[in-house]
Amino acid sequence: MDFETLVQTRKSVRGFTKEPVSRAVIEDIIGVAKRAPSSMNTQPWHIHVLTGEPLEEVRRRNMEEMIAGAKPKRDIISHGEYQGVHRGRQVDIAKKLFAVMGIARDDKPMRQDWVLRGFRQFDAPVSLVLTYDKILDPGAVCHFDLGALCYGIVLAAWDRGLGSVINGQGIMRSDIVREVANIPEDEVIMTCVAMGYPDDSFPANAVRSDREPNRDFVRYVGFAD
Repeated sequence: MDFETLVQTRKSVRGFTKEPVSRAVIEDIIGVAKRAPSSMNTQPWHIHVLTGEPLEEVRRRNMEEMIAGAKPKRDIISHGEYQGVHRGRQVDIAKKLFAVMGIARDDKPMRQDWVLRGFRQFDAPVSLVLTYDKILDPGAVCHFDLGALCYGIVLAAWDRGLGSVINGQGIMRSDIVREVANIPEDEVIMTCVAMGYPDDSFPANAVRSDREPNRDFVRYVGFAD
């Protein structure tokens, strides 16, 4: 795909086929994504790629802990509940997803099942856990770098026919992820990317989120026109 088509067609994928993703394909994706901009060329990132039994263990334990009412235990600081316009955008995409999935507003079991899918990383065959070097905390700058790397990953995956969704729910219990994946203590777990081949029959995969018009968030300073 040309770049504009790639950017404009990419969407979050929340339903995957069971087809495995080869290590060679992941290696190729990361080889492209690592060209992301990095502050002072620090390249603070690490990627831990999980599949098979280790990923299944993370899924199971993460979901069990959250069902049992355990509090999230993430390495990075959480902003808490969204409010105002940010909450409104969150609700808008949830409404779209629930509508295509046939989840009624008062259907608590189905809503709970959807939440659990997130904790299971949407049953994707691969999870890429993104971390950065703890010595760089407080990590606003390295967070920016990992965001750039993450976007490169999802674009490179999309260009190769793979879908993905950036999935903070999948690492709500970062302690479990760290233990199972043997992630060193001197790395901070930031997020994960659930990835696989899209299941075109899965209704939620037809949903694309909206973006605000430029005039709502862009200011031009010093232009004559």
